[in-house]
Amino acid sequence: MVIGVPKEIKADENRVALAPSGAAAFIGHGHHVVIEKSAGVGSGISDDAYREAGARIVNKPKSVWEQADMVFKVKEPLGDELNWMRPGQIIYTFLHLASNKPLTRALLARKVIALGYETVQLEDGTLPLLAPMSEVAGRLAVQKGAQCLEAGCKGRGILLSGVSGVKPANVVVLGAGTAGGNACQTAVGMGAHVTALDVSISRLRYLHDVMQGHITTIVSNSASIAEEIAKADLVIGAALIPGGRTPVLITKKMVRDMKPGSAILDIAIDQGGVCETSRPTTHHDPIFRVHDVVHYCVTNMPGAVPRTSTYALTNATLGYGLEIADKGVAQAIEANPALRKGLNTHLGKLTHRAVADALDMEYFEV
Repeated sequence: MVIGVPKEIKADENRVALAPSGAAAFIGHGHHVVIEKSAGVGSGISDDAYREAGARIVNKPKSVWEQADMVFKVKEPLGDELNWMRPGQIIYTFLHLASNKPLTRALLARKVIALGYETVQLEDGTLPLLAPMSEVAGRLAVQKGAQCLEAGCKGRGILLSGVSGVKPANVVVLGAGTAGGNACQTAVGMGAHVTALDVSISRLRYLHDVMQGHITTIVSNSASIAEEIAKADLVIGAALIPGGRTPVLITKKMVRDMKPGSAILDIAIDQGGVCETSRPTTHHDPIFRVHDVVHYCVTNMPGAVPRTSTYALTNATLGYGLEIADKGVAQAIEANPALRKGLNTHLGKLTHRAVADALDMEYFEV
């Protein structure tokens, strides 16, 4: 196959889908790799590094799309990229279709084979390609949340850790999966008082054990959420339904009842967000205020630390990408059930049930 890696065009997105080591791996398997000029610059990776790995550099993004049998990306196709897709072409990237009906329709109309990193799922329910970016986002959420509480962002003017004689901030984390768990660990490490809510008692028990009791865990329901966020200085929304739209856990009324200057950091905004008052923002303009509560809702949070994110993403996506390239999509998804769940659209048909349910569209069994 010809593997094409275009430069990302989403606002403030500096990650690249493939590190030079990944390009070398594809070439070692007998494939060709085409990289758009400067695709890796935002992650500190030069064109020469890709050339040394055996990849070919092209000047125009359209050339990448025209040559590629499989387009390796970080974020969903946008703008002209939608017109460059062609029937049967494989798109391998984060898609987050449950909150994006126009993109779903475009993928179906162009009859591409689209696999979403966020829906590749192992038998135990884990999401191996989403996990590294969830890990980054969870840790980054605390860092950004701390900034949102500063006076410069019109926050409460609170230091997460507190100081001697002054109590620390109350941080509430909704969702105890990979992103939520990493947010909890980072917030505890910074000295905050942390409360985690989740519907899974086993996951809460695991977090409590890992944190050696330095965390409060509560079973999540509408009453417990309302009670805890009313006391919170920082709320981190990290709930997830694989492939589906994130449930709205924080209502407008709950936001009104929060402390003035408190903050909500909605990691789940890619899938619609956990808060009724959330809306997508960018790294360039990341925050807004509703009912005197600071909202941070950047849709590509790991893009703030692109070098770390690029290498972490390549580590996770490369093996599955090689399976697709070596075997072709049909044989790869037949042999690997996890990859089969990653298939979102196939030649004009929507093949992921959670996406179809979220968008009220027709679903086709793979």
